Amino acid sequence: MLTIQGEPLPGALLLAPRIFLDHRGDFVKTMHEGLYGGLGIDFKPAEEFLSTSRQGVIRGMHFQLPPHDHAKLVYCVSGRVRDVLLDLRRNSPTYGQSTAVELSAANRHILYIPQGIAHGFLSLEPDSVMIYKTTTVHQPSHDAGIRYDSFGFDWETVTPIINERDLAHPPFAAFDSPF
Repeated sequence: MLTIQGEPLPGALLLAPRIFLDHRGDFVKTMHEGLYGGLGIDFKPAEEFLSTSRQGVIRGMHFQLPPHDHAKLVYCVSGRVRDVLLDLRRNSPTYGQSTAVELSAANRHILYIPQGIAHGFLSLEPDSVMIYKTTTVHQPSHDAGIRYDSFGFDWETVTPIINERDLAHPPFAAFDSPF
């Protein structure tokens, strides 16, 4: 079972999977084509990534440009993050708007992110581990991003830890969206 908990941006869905608990711990089904299809999500994973981030790390805001753009499923298996979305779809009623949800090992929520939405997160705990499933294979020539502090989102951190690549992304105002 998979239930929709909210729609942070049009087409982006916050999902709660069924959690099986017993004396050994818990068990969660994170991917099942039929469950996603039943919610209207056509998701065929092509690649999967895992990242571990120290507390205070910001990763983002990332996406792939067409024709290698992709949808993502992301979830946190250890720790806790503030997961941030920025709508880059020109015809969307929320174009240029951002929002955030909390993903954690405790809540086990899964976030479905359609093409045309930039994604990033702030690690709120030491060693937060994120899993990303994508519908296309990463193409370095089509890898893109928006600078984390250029679209009006309050990350609620004074001294984030960010790599040089993410700091070099263009600001939102300078981005000509192909979506």
